[in-house]
Amino acid sequence: MTSSTPAWNMQKPTAAIVLADGTIIEGKGCGATGIVQAEVCFNTAITGYQEILTDPSYAGQIVTFTFPHIGNVGANDEDQEMLEAGKSDGAVGAVFKADITNPSNYRSARHLDEWLKTRGIIAMSGIDTRALTNLIREKGMANCVIAHSSDGNFDFEDLKKRAKEWSGLEGLDLAKTVGHGQDKPWSQKPWVWNEGYSDSDSDQYHIVAMDFGVKRNILRLMAGLGCKITILPATANAEEVLAHKPDGVFLSNGPGDPAATGEYSVKAIQDILKTDIPVFGICLGHQMLALALGAKTKKMHQGHHGANHPVKDHTTNKVEIVSMNHGFAVDAETFPAGVKETHVSLFDGSNCGLAVDGKPVFSVQHHPEASPGPQDSHYLFKRFLNLIKESKGEALVNEA
Repeated sequence: MTSSTPAWNMQKPTAAIVLADGTIIEGKGCGATGIVQAEVCFNTAITGYQEILTDPSYAGQIVTFTFPHIGNVGANDEDQEMLEAGKSDGAVGAVFKADITNPSNYRSARHLDEWLKTRGIIAMSGIDTRALTNLIREKGMANCVIAHSSDGNFDFEDLKKRAKEWSGLEGLDLAKTVGHGQDKPWSQKPWVWNEGYSDSDSDQYHIVAMDFGVKRNILRLMAGLGCKITILPATANAEEVLAHKPDGVFLSNGPGDPAATGEYSVKAIQDILKTDIPVFGICLGHQMLALALGAKTKKMHQGHHGANHPVKDHTTNKVEIVSMNHGFAVDAETFPAGVKETHVSLFDGSNCGLAVDGKPVFSVQHHPEASPGPQDSHYLFKRFLNLIKESKGEALVNEA
């Protein structure tokens, strides 16, 4: 090496993303080693990387973080959204601009790189994430392969072939993969500063949650309102749901193509809708409800992933800043009579909510539990509670 040779020339790339069109992006490997096929997207949140990477809705995806410095708060056993602590379903890959930052937070239990390894998440750093984000915006969320090898030796022709041959998320049902798969009670309430989590002993209202890949913070917020929660698998039929005599039914978030998941879950939801039991859906649950009502869903170009999305609630005329994570959307133009649009994205006008005329049934596309993200939409959980209270002839709570 001569004195004029840049130092970066001496570092051999140890990770690569290969897109289905043959584009190769090389960088520095971190996290787990290996090769995985997935869809690459970008997330604009500046906090909550651990919650993002453990969100079951990211199954089958690689998350490109637009915020350049990731890892500063380390990782711990509390800030995760996967229902089962030992499961590694969620994002399969991660892309960072800078090397993983050393942790500097009193809650940190381990370095993010170590945490990525234990969860089997393949990651890479040292690339221009703005350029990758622009590529996704121009060409859409691409099928690809992410690979990490400590020796930096890759068979790029094989990686191109794998990326090109992957089927992608369209037509892919992942809810059964990430869901709990069996009856499970839930009582944990939201985290409190310097106290952590606590359990609710209230069973005033019983909610059955259909688990398509439910996030923990959704369940916590319902438990914090005095609800007893029973989690059932995505494959549960209406008879199994109604056997628990629920006061309300919740349809959870989750990954994959809603049309594929709907092949076994739409019938159950339709049968539940024949009752007067209040129903609330979030994200994939919103899409499943829409399908059950006769509407259609569609694949988005770049999706919505971040914690700074403006949404208007037509029922209150308020604009909220919300957290979003979805690559499919409900087509509001296919709503049948009796179904109205309640929320809309102010970024692109896509549908973000619905309600059924004359029935205690509603859903939203965004994530009101906001983990990570703002709490503007927490009122929606009180709206669900009020539908339950109204069905019982009880006094309502203030949604503000």
